[in-house]
Amino acid sequence: MSFIKYKGYSLRNKVFWGFLLICLLSIVSSSILSYFILRNNATEQSRTDLQKKSESLISALDYAVSHTQVQTADLPKVLSNDIFEIADINNQDIIIYDLAGNYLISNKDINLIAEKKVPINIVNSVLKTDKRIDFQKYDDKTGSNLTSSYMILKNNMLEPIAIVYFPYYHNDGAYFSVFNKYVNYIIFVNVFIIAIGIWLSWIISNNLTKAVTKFSNLITKITLLDNDPQPIKYYQNDELNQLVKAYNRMILQIKDQKERLSFKEKEVAWREMAKQVAHEVKNPLTPMKLTIQNFERKFDPADPNVRDKVKHLSKTIVDQIDLIATVASAFSQFAQLPEKHNEVFDLNEEIRNIINVFSDESIYFHSNKIVIMIEMDKIYLSRIITNLVANARQARNTDKESIINVNVEQRHKRIIINIEDNGVGIPEEMYDRIFEPNFTSKTSGTGLGLTMVRKMVEDYKGEISVKSELDKGSTFTISLPSNLPS
Repeated sequence: MSFIKYKGYSLRNKVFWGFLLICLLSIVSSSILSYFILRNNATEQSRTDLQKKSESLISALDYAVSHTQVQTADLPKVLSNDIFEIADINNQDIIIYDLAGNYLISNKDINLIAEKKVPINIVNSVLKTDKRIDFQKYDDKTGSNLTSSYMILKNNMLEPIAIVYFPYYHNDGAYFSVFNKYVNYIIFVNVFIIAIGIWLSWIISNNLTKAVTKFSNLITKITLLDNDPQPIKYYQNDELNQLVKAYNRMILQIKDQKERLSFKEKEVAWREMAKQVAHEVKNPLTPMKLTIQNFERKFDPADPNVRDKVKHLSKTIVDQIDLIATVASAFSQFAQLPEKHNEVFDLNEEIRNIINVFSDESIYFHSNKIVIMIEMDKIYLSRIITNLVANARQARNTDKESIINVNVEQRHKRIIINIEDNGVGIPEEMYDRIFEPNFTSKTSGTGLGLTMVRKMVEDYKGEISVKSELDKGSTFTISLPSNLPS
């Protein structure tokens, strides 16, 4: 099983930076929202204050002119004292103009009043309505906003007698000050929240990625050669639980498929085995039958050589029976290998002892390390090496001296054993069949030797392969996991 690697941020970093981005967006959005809310509140508050102040002023002026039927010309005299009192109470300057826009009276000194006459367009706008008319501008001298409000003053007969003007100054800096304080508080709170969020997101993302990595590693290790893939135990009721359930279902399906495949493979193998056994047993039975029939046909009790002929017949039958017994023994060994008894030993020393049995000077041993320790059954190793060396000896080319090289290498966490000969070689079309139970290229034999070698190698989770070239020789390569530290 292989995975495609994509360049980019890991899942943990995506979760972490995504959470941090959300926190930053929260600060920015809350600050912007607060700005508009405070600004609108300040504007609304200013409008409310202006409304209250204008109502208070006009009510006070109405009360001052309500005692008698006052006309426009009477206002300077009637309000000469009241206008100062009204202005002080409301903390507001008041300027009164006649209906033509000419100055009449004010609580301020006339020299301090910039506009002695109201522009005609404003006069016309005020006289058209009974409502207050406001004009807004920014006053550079005071550095604040100025709302110029104009209202109609009526006498007790509800007749318009004057235009009341009062300037209303309001500074928006007040709500900016509140806004700045609010932002400072919210930044402090959000920084604290971000610090906690970073810590939590780091823990959560770490736990998430650890769980996903664990699942990934377990799934990656699943192969058809794995005898017992273990289900994952996960008790959290979240999205990963669904992944675990899917994985565990897959494990059960794989086990079921492996059992079905194993059953079919065993069935096919034993059918082939039965054919091979029948073939191997039939070979010696045929000459036995022919020998007995021929002896019976020519048997003469009076023949002086009858004793020798019976002895020859007996020897022929015994030889064929021994051959049948050999075949039966070979198939019995293949069907049931001996129980493994693993022990730790030096692989180099053990292979040297095995090849010394052949007492053949043309067998050479090489190793890239002085000592290579392994945990294995010595009988299994002996059978593997003996079978391969024996095959190499039998494959010798009569036209040249036979040379067999046994090479052992330890590469990282693998042990490689090569058995190389310079014999007749193996045709390429036979590569796929060479490890089959009923395959042999020799005139005699059961064809089970290499099959047994492969089975024993695979019992130790190893692999065996062959490379060969006609008239140049063959190389059998065994790769075993190094189950001990080097």
